Amino acid sequence: MSRFRSKQEWKRYKELALKTFESTALDEVPETPAEKKARIERLKKDYKAFVAYYFPQYADSETPDFHVKFAKKVKRNKRYKGWAMWGRGLAKSVTNNIMIPLWLWANNDIKFMVLIGQNEDKAKILLADLQVQFESNQRLINDFGEQKNLGSWEDGFFRTKSGFIAKALGMGQDPRGLRVGSQRPDYISADDWETRFTAKNPKMQDELAQWLLRSVLPAMDNGNRRVVISQNYFAPRIIFSIIIEQRDSWDVDRVDAYNPVTYEPRWKAKYERWFFKEVEKEIGTLAANAEYNNTPHVEGKIFKDEHIQWAKLPRLDSFKAIVGTWDVAFSDAKTADYNAVRVWGLTKDNKKYLIDCYVKQSKVKDALEWIADFQKNLPKTVKVPFRFESQFWNEEIYSNIEEVEKKYGITLNLSKSQRSRVKKFDRILEMHPQYQNGKIYYNEKLKNHNDTQVGLAQLKGIEPGYKGHDDAPDADKEAFDYLDKFRHKSSARFFRSGRRENRRF
Repeated sequence: MSRFRSKQEWKRYKELALKTFESTALDEVPETPAEKKARIERLKKDYKAFVAYYFPQYADSETPDFHVKFAKKVKRNKRYKGWAMWGRGLAKSVTNNIMIPLWLWANNDIKFMVLIGQNEDKAKILLADLQVQFESNQRLINDFGEQKNLGSWEDGFFRTKSGFIAKALGMGQDPRGLRVGSQRPDYISADDWETRFTAKNPKMQDELAQWLLRSVLPAMDNGNRRVVISQNYFAPRIIFSIIIEQRDSWDVDRVDAYNPVTYEPRWKAKYERWFFKEVEKEIGTLAANAEYNNTPHVEGKIFKDEHIQWAKLPRLDSFKAIVGTWDVAFSDAKTADYNAVRVWGLTKDNKKYLIDCYVKQSKVKDALEWIADFQKNLPKTVKVPFRFESQFWNEEIYSNIEEVEKKYGITLNLSKSQRSRVKKFDRILEMHPQYQNGKIYYNEKLKNHNDTQVGLAQLKGIEPGYKGHDDAPDADKEAFDYLDKFRHKSSARFFRSGRRENRRF
C-alpha cells in the first residue's frame, strides 16, 4: 500500500485489479505455439478484435466504428496530433488512455506515454487504469509475458519489464522532469482538462494552451510524437479549441452522441433509441446538446440571455398579424445549413411573439410537412401566410410542395419574397433595438423545445466575423420586416396564398 497516498486509492486499485483478473480468464481450449502466435498476430492487426479479446471488462458493448477509425488514424501516423471531440458517454478516456496505448505497445510502436489530467491526482487515477492491465490482465500476460516491474511500479509512474514507461502529470506542472534517462515521451494523452472554472477564465485557458504547445510538446521524442486530446466541446471556448485554432495539421475527430432530431444514438450497441430523449428531459436541451453533442450554449455578445423574454402566448385570433418565414436548406448533412421555419405574431400593442418554430438540419420535405402540420392545427378563424426567398423556387421545391399538399389534403400558404440586398449581419442587427426595448417575446411553452434553443443559440452567436449558422435569425428578420408593415394598422387581413397564385411569380 505504500505507493498509494490513501486507503481509498489502494482499495480502488485492488478492486480494479481483481475485476480485471477475473474478467480475463484464459480459454480452456489448448493452443499450439503456432496457433498462439497466429492468434496474437491477427489481434495485433485488428483493433476491434484486440479490444474484444483483451478487455472484456470494458467491451460490454460492441466497439463502434468511430473507435476503430480513430485508432487506425493514430496508429498510421506516428506524428498524429488530434482532438477526439466525442460527446459524453462515448468512451474517450478508455479508448485514448488504455486501448490505443496498449494496441500500440503490442505492436512495438510506443515507448513512453505521458497522461496529463486536470491535476496530478486525477492523472494518477487515470494512469492506474492502464497500469492495472499490465499487472492483472491474464490474457495480456499470457501473450506478452509478465510486465510488473517491482523496482519501477509507483503510483503515477511505472516502467514495465518490456521497457514501456508511463507517467502521470497535472496540467500546468513543470514538464522538464519528463525525461527518463535517454527516453522522452512519444505519446501524450491530454484528458478532460476543461472545468466550469477554466471555461470562465480566458487568461488561464490561454496559459494552459501555451503550456502544452511551448513546454510539453518540445519535451517529446524526435521520432514518434503522437498527441491525443480527449474532451467534449461543452463550452463556447475551451483550452483545446485554442490549441487547434489556426493549426491545420491538427485533426478534429468530432462525434456527437445522438441525432438531436431523431434521437438516434451514434453508438447503437451501447444506447437505446430514446435514451438521449430522456436525458434531455432530465437536464434540459441546452445542457444535453453541450455535454453530448458538442454544441455549447452561447452566451451572446450582442443578443444576450437578458434580452430573451418568455411569456404566455396570447390567443392566435387576437394577433394583429401572423406570418411564417422559411429559410430554405436542401441537405440534412451535419455541416449543412438549417431549414428554419419561424412563426411570429404581432399584437395590438405592437409586441412580437415567437409562436412556434422548426429549426433542423433536415430535408426540404420535412420542413414542408412541419408547415402542413402547423396549418392543419390552426383555429378555423386564423390563416397564416408562409414566405420563403424567391431564389429557392426550383423543381425540387415545387415537387416537394406538391407531394406534401397531396399527402395532407391542403394547399400550403406559401409565397415567394425578395430578400433585402443589405449585408446579412447588418440586416440581422436591425432586430437588436427591439430586443433591447423589451418588444420581443418567446412562447413560454417552447422553453425546453430543441428547435427553439437551436434558434436562440444561432441568434446569440451573431457577432462581427461570426462563422456559425444564422438561418433562424435570418428567417426572424424576414418575419419582422413583414409584421412591421402592420404596426400602424388597427388590424390585419389574413390571406391565403395558393399554389396557382405562387406559380405566376
